[in-house]
Amino acid sequence: MSRIGKRPITIPAKVEVTIDGQLVQVKGPKGDLSRTLPALVTLTQEGQEIKVVRDNDSRKARERHGLCRTLVDNMIQGVSQGFEKKLEIQGVGYRAQAQGSKLTLNVGYSKPVEMEMPQGISVAVNNNTEVVVSGIDKELVGNVAAKIRAVRPPEVYKGKGIRYSGEYVRRKVGKAGKK
Repeated sequence: MSRIGKRPITIPAKVEVTIDGQLVQVKGPKGDLSRTLPALVTLTQEGQEIKVVRDNDSRKARERHGLCRTLVDNMIQGVSQGFEKKLEIQGVGYRAQAQGSKLTLNVGYSKPVEMEMPQGISVAVNNNTEVVVSGIDKELVGNVAAKIRAVRPPEVYKGKGIRYSGEYVRRKVGKAGKK
């Protein structure tokens, strides 16, 4: 039995969950999300708890048991609290600007890189070097943060680039001086 899958999901106040077969709809103070879950698992709602039960003990059902529980839990957490990822920009002259749903990155290329944020994602920039990506869909927040990081990943010699907050970048030594 999946350790994650067998834990019940508690529904906080102000959050509505509607289960219609494999379609799950969650409404909360920050917005609403819906997702069609894969087959082989069944969701049952008992009061303020949701339980995920797999239909049989096949390998596919066991794989999807914990996954579906985590997906529904992330949806509930997203509409009630939201998710955010923080990125740091390091390098001389490297900076970012946010204007509405557009993020402009100056990270050492000849022209600034402009990125349009998808619907449901908001971007804030602090001190020109800290980018905060936030939204209610955990998967979308992670994907947008990964795309921003991919514009200029941290390089190993000087550590310049865009990195996640708290990410450790292993540094290499450069050329040794001639004797």
